[in-house]
Amino acid sequence: MRGMHRKINFITMKILIFTTLLLALLSNEAQCRPPNELNESTQTFYKQIVLPYALDALEPVISRRTMELHYGKHLTAYVDNLNRLIKGTALEGEELENVVLMAEGPLLDNAGQTLNHELYFLQFSPDGGGEPTGKLRRAMTHRWGSVENFMTAMEEAGRTLFGSGWVWLAADRGGNLYILQEENGLNPVRRELCPLLGFDVWEHAYYLDYENRRGDHLKALWQIVNWPEVERRYENN
Repeated sequence: MRGMHRKINFITMKILIFTTLLLALLSNEAQCRPPNELNESTQTFYKQIVLPYALDALEPVISRRTMELHYGKHLTAYVDNLNRLIKGTALEGEELENVVLMAEGPLLDNAGQTLNHELYFLQFSPDGGGEPTGKLRRAMTHRWGSVENFMTAMEEAGRTLFGSGWVWLAADRGGNLYILQEENGLNPVRRELCPLLGFDVWEHAYYLDYENRRGDHLKALWQIVNWPEVERRYENN
C-alpha cells in the first residue's frame, strides 16, 4: 500500500508540474501579443478608403504612378499618423469630421488630410465628366451665372492659391454655394460648411503628370468629376 501511495503521489506531482508549465506558457503568449490582438474590439481605427476604381482608371488625367504615390503613400501616411496621434486623446472614437472640427496642431493636419483625400478620391470616376444637374446646377447658375462660370472661378481659385492647399466647392445649410481656398490640410467643415468638391493643389497631386502646370491639371480634372456623387453630397447637406 505504501508503494501504491508513492506511485499516486508521483503521478499527482507530474500533473501539477505539467499544469503549472501550461498555464505559464499561456500567460506568456498573452503577454507577447500586440494589444489590438488581445482586445481589438476596444481599439479605434480610422481605415483608409478602398478606391471604387483601379489605380490606372483615371488616366490620362491622373496617372497610375501619381495614384500609387498619392493614394498609396501620402494618404496611407496621413491615416497612420491620425491613428497614432489620436490614441489616448479626448477625441479618440469621434467621427472623422468631428475630429477635423475640434482638433488642432498635428492631429488636425493629419485628420484634415485624411478627410480631404477621402472626399477627393471618391469624387472621381473613369466615367465622369459632363456637368451637374438638378438642384446643384440651379444653385451654381444662381451664384455664378452658369456652370461654365463656376468652373472658371474654381480653376482660378486653385491657380492663385499660394503654396500647398485645397480649393473647395462648399455649401451652407441653406444650400448657398461658396468657393474656398484652404491652406495645407484645412477643410470647410472648420467653417461649419459642407464640402462638396475639392481640388488638391499640393504638388504631389499633379507634378509627375503636369510638372508646374497647375492650371492644366485643374482644367483636366473636370473630365473625371463624378457629378452624381457631388450632387448626393449637396442633397444630403
